[in-house]
Amino acid sequence: MMMTTLTDKEFELFKHLIYQQVGITLDVPKKTLLVSRLGKRLRELNLSSYQAYYDCVSGKGGEDELMKLLDLVSTNKTDFFREPGHFDFLRDQILPEVKSTRTLRIWSSASSSGEEPYTIAMTLSDAIADIKRWDIKILASDISTRVLAKAASGIYEEERVSQLPKDLVQRHFLCGKGAQAGKLQVRPQIAGLVAFRRINLMDPTFPIRSPLDVIFCRNVMIYFDRPTQGRLMEKFFRYLRPGGYLFIGHSESLQWIDHQFTYLRPTIYQKPVSVKSEA
Repeated sequence: MMMTTLTDKEFELFKHLIYQQVGITLDVPKKTLLVSRLGKRLRELNLSSYQAYYDCVSGKGGEDELMKLLDLVSTNKTDFFREPGHFDFLRDQILPEVKSTRTLRIWSSASSSGEEPYTIAMTLSDAIADIKRWDIKILASDISTRVLAKAASGIYEEERVSQLPKDLVQRHFLCGKGAQAGKLQVRPQIAGLVAFRRINLMDPTFPIRSPLDVIFCRNVMIYFDRPTQGRLMEKFFRYLRPGGYLFIGHSESLQWIDHQFTYLRPTIYQKPVSVKSEA
């Protein structure tokens, strides 16, 4: 099948649709990336143009294919113990604050393939000797159903943990054998702390009942424009308990966003203790 080019008009259609659905802003340099990711779908669906694919995902009955499109444009590479200072802060600053209640609610709001929430769980497991006596819930969410399925399996290639200390890997992973040789799976006691759920950060409300102690939203806002970033910060503020913490990525800042958080240090913010939670 002869593949057509993505016209500027078609790019604008997809750009608007993606922004409306998930808040991701695609600038012109991303046009080539969009073409490379959509080309396979056009071939699989035997469609001759990007306009035909747009009609498919935006029309009645196109919900499933729209989900596939959003999966393709929302992938976010991550690693275990990426930006480790946040996990040190969790262990050294936050855990002592909640020790008296032994209750902890954490949201990994863009969990991708699961490395971040599992790192949170490993950090807590190593730091809390009597963790079975604690009430800990780690919500891990993403817009992509594909990466959520991978994350929930807890299975990773050995190379994904090659930079981690061997004793940590032995504590928290099971080694695959036979057909699973070369792969590792997160141990049940770690996986049991994490619940995966699809959540769109653009939704006006989130399916979260209890006020949160910590929200991780790292390396996500770089894909959003400032109005979208501002609306997201308003929602995060509502769902955190007074005194709760927000972690963002090292390439991100709230400097140019109107928000109510208190700046603690680069990439770490806190909801003032005197403010009531609205969750």
